[in-house]
Amino acid sequence: MGRLFGTDGVRGRANADLTPELALSVARAAAGVLADRDGTRRPVAVVGRDPRASGEMLEAAVVAGLASAGAEVLRVGVLPTPAVAFLTASTGADLGVMISASHNPMPDNGIKLFSRGGHKLPDAVEAAIERTVLAGDGPGPRPTGDGVGRVRDLAGGTEDYTAHLLATLPAPVPGLRLVVDCAHGSAAACAPDVYRRAGADVTVIGGEPDGWNINDGIGSTHLGPLKDAVRSLGADLGIAHDGDADRCLAVTADGEVVDGDAILAVCALGLKERGELAQDTVVATVMSNLGFHHTMRDAGIAVHTTAVGDRYVLEALRARGLSLGGEQSGHLVFLDHATTGDGLLTGLSLLSRLHATGASLAELASVVVRLPQILVNVPVRDRIAVVESDEVAGAVNAVEEELGDDGRVLLRPSGTEQLVRVMVEAPTQEQADAIAQRLAAVVAAVG
Repeated sequence: MGRLFGTDGVRGRANADLTPELALSVARAAAGVLADRDGTRRPVAVVGRDPRASGEMLEAAVVAGLASAGAEVLRVGVLPTPAVAFLTASTGADLGVMISASHNPMPDNGIKLFSRGGHKLPDAVEAAIERTVLAGDGPGPRPTGDGVGRVRDLAGGTEDYTAHLLATLPAPVPGLRLVVDCAHGSAAACAPDVYRRAGADVTVIGGEPDGWNINDGIGSTHLGPLKDAVRSLGADLGIAHDGDADRCLAVTADGEVVDGDAILAVCALGLKERGELAQDTVVATVMSNLGFHHTMRDAGIAVHTTAVGDRYVLEALRARGLSLGGEQSGHLVFLDHATTGDGLLTGLSLLSRLHATGASLAELASVVVRLPQILVNVPVRDRIAVVESDEVAGAVNAVEEELGDDGRVLLRPSGTEQLVRVMVEAPTQEQADAIAQRLAAVVAAVG
């Protein structure tokens, strides 16, 4: 992992780790690496943000960095991350910048970058931007006079994105009673309107961002308020987004959580039924529950597995010509309609499936019978050496033989800390807990 870029852009405590100076440098470097530099036209950049207070400061720095590199800046204001990706593609821009820390608490912020077409950056491009920033010399001579970039607000961006989403619906979804939790984040800018225009009867919670309350006890990482609202209002379902609306989790009429695995299964089955699931295959990460794999197997759908992270899901979809993938966390990618995870698109797809089948969300989600799962984080001195040790490998092999097809084990090193993550799935929670503790003890002894 680089010194600046993590698994999803540059992220840290705003004005401490992620300073305006760093934001300006990253934006200027990104313009130099991603834009056409043949001199035939001025590079164009789309810039959006979530509503956290520090986004105002960082947006100013990003815009200044882009303009100082000669880029024309199209400022779209507060919109979801997938909207910025969509508008980067639809405007023909050279790059897109989203200022957001997603589901993180308000004091954090981040910078996500998109290349031409609205695609997340491959590692090599991130490395090139990082080298430019760390070298401190920028992408080249600073333009002056009429070479300095101009800044304007992009009119109609929200409506263009909304129209794009609604065009993916096979048919309207009238009569569905929905509670949507916007996490006091980017979804508040357009999600209620999108779902209402799709035909749903919508109640909104978490829809009053003030710059400080984003993800504060609400949204896809805090589902309690959504459960309560769905039950008290007698709604058919609830949908929860995170701070930048690239995730979607759901809640049944009875207040039961429907995670990304179950939503992915519901959507995959719907696409297969319509003949729209490319190669009858979905992409999921190694953290997807074994119950999801069993459901897909029984439905005749293959599962291609990747490392954890929606960027790896995206890479597999594009490389293999597939159409649908996702994560337990609620990042789903519908590659026929989007270039990145889109929580609103996922929510519409879920509503469409409910309307088409006439079934409840609980009935649809019941196709995935989750195996009990536990994740234990074990502190170690050298996470890579521990995972690669013969003693740990022998312990894992023994457990895998014990479980057979009825469970599984996953050991992986943390990407950022000296931890080994031990994940176990088994027929019962007691068995999963016991096996996880046995393996954690081996890991700790070796580590």
